Amino acid sequence: MKHVPHSRDVREAARARLIERGVSIESIAEIVYQMQAPYSPHLSLKDCAESVEAVLDKRELQHAILVGSELDILAERGQLSEPLLSIVASDEGLFGVDETIAIGAVNTYGSIAVTTFGYLDKAKIGIIKQLDTKMEDGQVHTFMDDLVGAIAANASGRLAHRLRDMTDFGEDEMRERKGLY
Repeated sequence: MKHVPHSRDVREAARARLIERGVSIESIAEIVYQMQAPYSPHLSLKDCAESVEAVLDKRELQHAILVGSELDILAERGQLSEPLLSIVASDEGLFGVDETIAIGAVNTYGSIAVTTFGYLDKAKIGIIKQLDTKMEDGQVHTFMDDLVGAIAANASGRLAHRLRDMTDFGEDEMRERKGLY
């Protein structure tokens, strides 16, 4: 019988991988804040960080983080076969598998998350830009920059839905509806 890892272990591994690759919850929350603050004047960075934490509990996103970061690491170590190694290591422009994995993980929070991801993929703000910028130290972030965009897009979409629900239902009913988004 094959071993199936506990959900807690998968969640912890995905979060640890983000930290290992230089990505903090706060750096993603800053992107979420930039995306949502124009629509919610009372939004705080803490709200955004809580939303990032919540979306990181989604298995689809955890799996995408683990797969994408593993491919980045293998490329850094030269452990992918050619021509894939060169494609991933150079973040070749016509290679879209990195975006495909990220988009698969974005669908959780609807069209607002998908369109936000598209914007972030082009605008490359905050930590996404830092990851996308070619570094001289040999690190590869072909997948990680898109994964961070997916996390930020999901957290942004989640917040947008919650803020709308808060307007419609109020704080008391939102407590009763805990877990919807």
